[in-house]
Amino acid sequence: MKRFLSKFCLLLLTVFILLASKTPSSAIAKDSNSFPEDRIVFPEFFVDVSGEKVPSTELGKKYVGLYFSASWCGPCRKFTPTLISFRDKFKNEFEVVLISGDGSSKAQANYMKKYSMPWVAMKNKSAEAKHATKLTEVKSIPHLVILDNERNILTIDGKDDLVKMGEKALEHWKSLD
Repeated sequence: MKRFLSKFCLLLLTVFILLASKTPSSAIAKDSNSFPEDRIVFPEFFVDVSGEKVPSTELGKKYVGLYFSASWCGPCRKFTPTLISFRDKFKNEFEVVLISGDGSSKAQANYMKKYSMPWVAMKNKSAEAKHATKLTEVKSIPHLVILDNERNILTIDGKDDLVKMGEKALEHWKSLD
């Protein structure tokens, strides 16, 4: 069953990416052409669980986990509480940014509310979210990419690290810095 759900989530993510790529190029050309090919780009504002804008500068110098997830993904719904607990324990040093594979901003907002996600999200289907997905080569979800406090990619295997190492994952990520 796990294998089926993983393959199903991969298939749905692929469909999401294909549909997202059908956005008229004029709608994202200005933003995506200016994005560096080797760096994550944060938008000026994120959205929080209540839908309010949060300046990206609020992340400060924390390590960041880019959480690629979606409400329709069973393995994501199972992993989300683990990530919430980890984030809450290390919230002074570590923050999460959701990059949702949901089909709409409303679905993303409902997902954030249902799980009381204590973190921010990139706007659903934004150019920055698409760029991050492409740059980190997300193949399936849930997926967690860890950035250092300078926003360099430390690892694209954050979820596996967290599952295997538990609370020691943050120290591991710091050692990669």
